[in-house]
Amino acid sequence: MELELRHLRVLCAIADSGSVGRAAAALGFTQPALSSQLRRIERLLGEGLFVRGSTGVELTAYGAEVVSQAREILLRADALGRRRTDGPAVTAGTLRLGVTNTPVVPALLDTLRDLCPDLTVSVCSVYATGELIRLLEAGELDAALGVDYPGLPVRHSPALAHRAITTVPIFVAMPAGHPLAHRVEVPLEELSEDTWFIASDDGVGWPAAFYDACRAAGFEPASTHEFHVPDQLQSMIAKGLGVTTVQPTLCPADGVLVRPLAGDPLWQRHLLVWRAEAVAAPVAEAVHHHAVRVYRNLLARAPHLQKWVARAYTTTRLPDGLSASLPRPR
Repeated sequence: MELELRHLRVLCAIADSGSVGRAAAALGFTQPALSSQLRRIERLLGEGLFVRGSTGVELTAYGAEVVSQAREILLRADALGRRRTDGPAVTAGTLRLGVTNTPVVPALLDTLRDLCPDLTVSVCSVYATGELIRLLEAGELDAALGVDYPGLPVRHSPALAHRAITTVPIFVAMPAGHPLAHRVEVPLEELSEDTWFIASDDGVGWPAAFYDACRAAGFEPASTHEFHVPDQLQSMIAKGLGVTTVQPTLCPADGVLVRPLAGDPLWQRHLLVWRAEAVAAPVAEAVHHHAVRVYRNLLARAPHLQKWVARAYTTTRLPDGLSASLPRPR
């Protein structure tokens, strides 16, 4: 068997749908036939690309690398033979992009400006992913960078499409003088008496996912504040006023430590969501491709995350159906 473009389309379809069954239906295959084809592709590449979970399939770290490269190959293959006189450049036009609290935005906009100069991007900052979905459905945005959570996939009408950028564990930020600051990983249950700063309802599963994890750990937070202004939040953490959940790419301020939660009870998936009729396929492909690359670069530069990744690969904790797009430790 030799790898062909049709095989790359199969991998992308499975990654996009999060399910072999849904991908099979979209491609016109039976599920057994597509499963068999996926096994042959994985044997050819020498390593598994997906892991199976209770809600479908997720890319392994290696799978994320392969699918990212597959998208780039397909994008170039689809552009073969096209003349500029046949229409606009593949990444030309205007894109109204909504963004939630994600570190990818500055570098992504910089990359799109340099590599897609014919694409004009206007940005709208919105905290709640649920509100971003509403604005997309209403036609007030063309695309958005949002989030959801394993077991709580984002829901929208058929007018929208979405694709995962990465799935990462949620860490905890604590004062440098916290009694658990010496721990490599912090058990969530040992933070039961701490005051928590918790971001408000994002319309797609937060803070319900946090409280579910606390209940699974055997407690309800003793004291909480609703707060999500990043700079002010770090200042309050540094002063010892409480702890909070954070993205693993956070660069901690002086007096703040970032630690993984033992057992990885909380995860977050970052997404690109777009209006299928308003955003040309090449534009969606380009934005997604560059968002994945920018995010992977950010992950690779987060020292507390890299330590976690090294331990995760050593203990084989990653292939549990949840993580994706994490940089492989060298």
